[in-house]
Amino acid sequence: IGISRTPMREALQCLSQDGYITIIPSKGFMIRQLNEKDMKDSIQIRCAIEGFCTTVIASQTDTKEGKELLRSLKMILDNMEEALNSDALEDFIYYDHQFHLLIVNYLHNDEFNQIFQRLLYLIHLTSQDALSTEGRIQGTVDEHLAYYNALKEGDGQKAYNIMIEHLMMPLKVHEKVREKKSEKK
Repeated sequence: IGISRTPMREALQCLSQDGYITIIPSKGFMIRQLNEKDMKDSIQIRCAIEGFCTTVIASQTDTKEGKELLRSLKMILDNMEEALNSDALEDFIYYDHQFHLLIVNYLHNDEFNQIFQRLLYLIHLTSQDALSTEGRIQGTVDEHLAYYNALKEGDGQKAYNIMIEHLMMPLKVHEKVREKKSEKK
């Protein structure tokens, strides 16, 4: 492709660090596939980060920055509903990610933001997998709305519980799919 090996190696190293590819020693690389361990690991990290962020946000919903976050979350919820009604799955996933990014970015914690950015590819794969299950798109909207309402009402514990349950949902969906496949055998 007209470039030397060093920049190519560096680019592949960056793609590997960001989780897009898996480097296979002495063979090359392959696009990273979603497996159960990666899904579980990324969801646990998200629970830790977004759960903590929710606790902080809930204590600040009456501040100027907290009220602005609530307005932004509501706008994204409206966009999600619009994408849901137009059957635009990629748009829906985009707004779903924006919803969660707002929560993580609220703390202005560079480490949280970097970890979350590195997880985005796995989050995207997990979202596509979970949302392909019947009823999960509407379930996601309902969960986001319940989370938003709990924050708006100042119920941090309820918001936290909703967020953790919401983030764990892809594992439950994956488990149900696996059970159905084993029943067919």
